[in-house]
Amino acid sequence: MDQARSTISKIFNGEPHSYTRFNLTQNMEGDNSQVEMKLSSDMDEEVGGNGVGDHLNHNSNRKPRVAEKLGRKPKNLCFIIAATVLLFGIGFCIGYLVPDKKDVAPTCEASVNRVSEPFERETGAAPLMDWEVVKNLLAKKLSATKFEPVFREFSVVDHRAGSKGDESLARKVLAKFKGYGMNTWTDEHFIKVQDPPASGSNKLVFKGTEERPKGFLSYSANGTVTGGVLYAFYGQESAYQLLRDRSINLTDRVMLIRAGRISFAEKVANAAKMGASAVLIYPDRDDYSIEDSMQLFGHVHMGSGDPYTPGFPSFNHTQFPPVQSSGLPKILAQSITLGMATNIRRQLGGHNEPETWGGSYKLGEENDAITVEVNNVLAEKKIHNVFGVIKGFVDADRYVVIGAQRDAWGAGFATSTVGTSLLVELARSISDMVKNDGFKPRRSIVFASWSAGEYGSVGATEWLEGYLSSLSMKAFSYINLDRVIKGSSGFKVSASPLMHGLVESAMKKVNLSDGSATLYSQFVKSDMESNVLEPFKVDDAAYPFLAFSGIPSVSFGFTTGNSDYPYFGTELDTREKLNVATGNRVPRLAETAARFAGHMVLRLVHDHLLRMDVMKYNNIIRTHVVQINNQVYSVKKRQPQLLPKALTVQWLISAAGSYSRAAQRLVTDIQNSDLEDIEMCRIINDRIMAVERNLLSPYASPRDSPFRHIMLGSGPHTLRALSNHLDGLKNDHPESDADLFRNQLAMATWTVQGCANSLVGDIWSLDNEI
Repeated sequence: MDQARSTISKIFNGEPHSYTRFNLTQNMEGDNSQVEMKLSSDMDEEVGGNGVGDHLNHNSNRKPRVAEKLGRKPKNLCFIIAATVLLFGIGFCIGYLVPDKKDVAPTCEASVNRVSEPFERETGAAPLMDWEVVKNLLAKKLSATKFEPVFREFSVVDHRAGSKGDESLARKVLAKFKGYGMNTWTDEHFIKVQDPPASGSNKLVFKGTEERPKGFLSYSANGTVTGGVLYAFYGQESAYQLLRDRSINLTDRVMLIRAGRISFAEKVANAAKMGASAVLIYPDRDDYSIEDSMQLFGHVHMGSGDPYTPGFPSFNHTQFPPVQSSGLPKILAQSITLGMATNIRRQLGGHNEPETWGGSYKLGEENDAITVEVNNVLAEKKIHNVFGVIKGFVDADRYVVIGAQRDAWGAGFATSTVGTSLLVELARSISDMVKNDGFKPRRSIVFASWSAGEYGSVGATEWLEGYLSSLSMKAFSYINLDRVIKGSSGFKVSASPLMHGLVESAMKKVNLSDGSATLYSQFVKSDMESNVLEPFKVDDAAYPFLAFSGIPSVSFGFTTGNSDYPYFGTELDTREKLNVATGNRVPRLAETAARFAGHMVLRLVHDHLLRMDVMKYNNIIRTHVVQINNQVYSVKKRQPQLLPKALTVQWLISAAGSYSRAAQRLVTDIQNSDLEDIEMCRIINDRIMAVERNLLSPYASPRDSPFRHIMLGSGPHTLRALSNHLDGLKNDHPESDADLFRNQLAMATWTVQGCANSLVGDIWSLDNEI
């Protein structure tokens, strides 16, 4: 009987029959840009998101498509009745002769919590535990009191990357994973980093006063330079534009810059573009409630990973070619204390600083000479990444990775101790759910403890580089646990657009530790995008997973308003300082953060279909395309000599249309496919996973532009860079070139088109206009 029912089901429901088609009009030039939406006349119901959600129910009352179509012709009625009777008879005979099996093969029933169906049908290999049961089990196993002993165990004063303290923590994490019954392994890398000179020091001399800061910025150029000091606020491009507007010479100047807003690496890169000879970075009291003598530590590599093995891993057996990352600065960079910076600023001459910058000091003039000497030492260190895995019961070779940095410049309580503690507690809780509570995840969960995070996510990036070909096909998400507690009054999330829906649903379901409200009601209020979501920063540990490897990623954390935690990158990052910043709520915040991360992880391995919304990128792509199209139209209209007459954005518009149709087709395929077919679920999930990976430009070099994502990456290959290039052409920027723009436009077009093609799935199903 089962075979008969299966046969009939496949006849009626086996193939998708229609899909919504979005056609971008051929006339999208200028201000008349528009989109024509053409819906199939056969479409019976609306589809939301990516088709994965609570509405998905293959037991619905909707008529099968074949039945609908055949039912419209009375002459087919006899045929339908005869065929049904014949098939029923054959199936009955087969079912009668074949003995019953007690073990039922696993099916791919939609794994969502339906209000109308309180009991989900379980499958043989991976019983489908009700989602509410899974969520409540995790909540019971995580508590604020359990975090206290873990904090104490992983609090170490000295655990810089490659040190004995770092190695000792790695052994502790490994022992924990083994104790939970997880499969474990380690990953060893030999990396090159810059440390301060073992003998002597870096120094600066200004108007007879010599200073020898203890802090340093790894990967700075070495040497000695002398130049006039120029105050440049936070070192953003807008600050330099303001200085240029005042006709202030920027060449060969030593830039004095506040810490904050952008990374140290971006500050140095921006200064180098302006022709500066050196950069001094200090913490200002407007941003940091700190002592005058607090030292800053960090790195200035405009990238991630070991800059002396760009694009490939630093394994011991690797034959290293004599190359360096293009992100290594060619100018000097040094951190100084607030006291040192204040002494310099008080003696500067020249223009008054803008009122928006404070208006209290002068900007500096060329005869305010300062000498900067940097003598950092390049050293090779052995580091270890530590891993444990809970294997899935259906798709064990597909996995979510959840990770945390283990090293720090000093005590690093907020930097690494909190994240490592969350990692270990989540590993304990979920392992216990599998061993003792009957939870069987469909997919695997990899827990990762990274080293050398302070040097620019080196441990994590080297792992990505070492296994990129397999990770990009099998790792479907990364959840970052670094710096999840920086305050208590705010909550911020950086995430791939594919995961915005998952983030929002998790915030609606996870309560604060005191049970007073959900994360959503407490922090989202009326606007998720402005109150919670924020773009990834280039120094975010999850950024290389997303922009380098094409793995959808999430970073999150409790914050204090719009200001950052002041003790990151210092030796004062202690439990006591974090207690002050959070009002002694660290364990309770850790409990909530663990529940939020665990909710997302378990949802991704519990459900049959990945909760990722492929339609999100449709809106983002269209926004960029419309902007580029309008800019090209404007340039051609007002300055026609800048671009050739033959230049058109039509192919990019068509590629965007292909993505829109492919995304909508995936939504429809989910609706019309037989979701009890495990292989079908796997195919659909692979199509979803392909989106982020195929938004990496195949034309960008990992050495020159490691963050290859055309939407969220950085470099000339991005859609944002195309818009900036057009602005440069209009403003007669010396680096702007029409032929270069056409080349970049072509590569961006085919990256979008390639992503659309992969989203469709089978090559014979392609339906595009290029």
